[in-house]
Amino acid sequence: MKKTINCFIPFASVEQAKETVIGLKQNDYTGKIYLLKNCDSEGSIEGCEEIMIKGLNSSDTMKKIAAASDSDYILIYTKYNTLKMGLFAQERMVKLAEDSKAGLIYADHYQEVGGVRTNAPVIDYQFGSLRDDFNFGSILMFKSSNFRKAAYRICKDFEFAGLYDIRLKVSQDADIMHINEYLYSDVEIDNRKSGEKIFDYVDPKNRGLQIEMEEACTDHLKAIGGYLKPEFTTIEFDKGNFEYEASVIIPVRNRIRTIRDAIKSVLAQKTSFKFNLIIIDNMSTDGTSEAIEEFTSDPRVIHLIPERNDLGIGGCWNLGVHHHDCGKFAVQLDSDDVYSDENTLTTMVNAFYEQNCGMVVGTYMMTDFDMNMIAPGVIDHKEWTPENGRNNALRINGLGAPRAFYTPLLREVKVPNTSYGEDYALGLNISRNYQIGRVYSVVYNCRRWDDNSDASLDIVKMNAHNLYKDRIRTWELQARVAMNK
Repeated sequence: MKKTINCFIPFASVEQAKETVIGLKQNDYTGKIYLLKNCDSEGSIEGCEEIMIKGLNSSDTMKKIAAASDSDYILIYTKYNTLKMGLFAQERMVKLAEDSKAGLIYADHYQEVGGVRTNAPVIDYQFGSLRDDFNFGSILMFKSSNFRKAAYRICKDFEFAGLYDIRLKVSQDADIMHINEYLYSDVEIDNRKSGEKIFDYVDPKNRGLQIEMEEACTDHLKAIGGYLKPEFTTIEFDKGNFEYEASVIIPVRNRIRTIRDAIKSVLAQKTSFKFNLIIIDNMSTDGTSEAIEEFTSDPRVIHLIPERNDLGIGGCWNLGVHHHDCGKFAVQLDSDDVYSDENTLTTMVNAFYEQNCGMVVGTYMMTDFDMNMIAPGVIDHKEWTPENGRNNALRINGLGAPRAFYTPLLREVKVPNTSYGEDYALGLNISRNYQIGRVYSVVYNCRRWDDNSDASLDIVKMNAHNLYKDRIRTWELQARVAMNK
């Protein structure tokens, strides 16, 4: 039978790679096996060819893979642990690749940790799946002709973003296809909770990587017509007749342990302008409603209880923003969290006028329930730049907190009636035409505790969240491409 797949395996030592190589050699579809070695690699494996590399994901490595491959397909394994291919898995991948004419194939798989096997499903790739951390699993199988074409178009020497750059370039010419079948097993080496992993991209030590990823994504947006130049609509801030300059919006359901702290942090704000607090109490049953009522003797506190029973966080925001007493600027506070000091509201409102923006995003500090700082500490999203932030926003998974909006604009756009990703959707939509302002001093304490919505998610919920955010990106990217045309 014709050997159609060349395999490229990260190699640190014989012990690390031997079982993977043995398994691959047992399949008739396997052609040459290349060991991707660096100066620290030890030993060699008979029957395998070797490629010296500096980094697994570099542009130079991608070029070397393209030059070495003489097969129909290129299989890249991205982990330094044992790969176990399923029965006839390679044949299945090749057949579906041939049938679909896809340029890149990836599949659901299993993870084995301590001898225990668990399912590791992944999600479908979309037009807007621009995250550099999109989870393909640990096997990517490219059609060699598409890979070589993409490698030929590499024009920048990335140390970290080479594989990401290749993937984006392949997607410009061919489909990327998800096989909803469990075709292989590998060992998970990152056992952190999902709520800890989601902040990797803002870790300061990863700044060099982020710069490269942004550059690769921006080039891709230019190639597909989705790039927006740094030209923004000016806002006069004179729409409407607002009694209040600002309103803090708190949607809440069953947060008896935290709601009092949130309210107190708002009422402690020192401002030169008039503000109020609009709490949308979404049918709480644990005493939260009674706790809110303790504060309603203060005329600044508005306690709303929806008549509807179909509202998510976004729907509650819509109720608050469209209330007749909502201020000119609507400022977010989650019911778990608190403002870091008495100047947060002033800082956020001033940013609108200073930066002429439709939305402002602040900086927050991660804390435990008792307000002690925890890893990763301060989240400032300094990857945002006024010139390219709205393009890079399509690559990253969030914009930061707290978020504040020019109310007439938010009333026009409206908030998606969801309880996850609604803020991200707003940021993308608003940034299409308006600048998003940034505050880089800490103005917000974000509590991590057992009842947080994203502190520790199972893979099904995490996939659902990521699928929705990719869908948001897809809609926004489609709109931007159409707008540019």
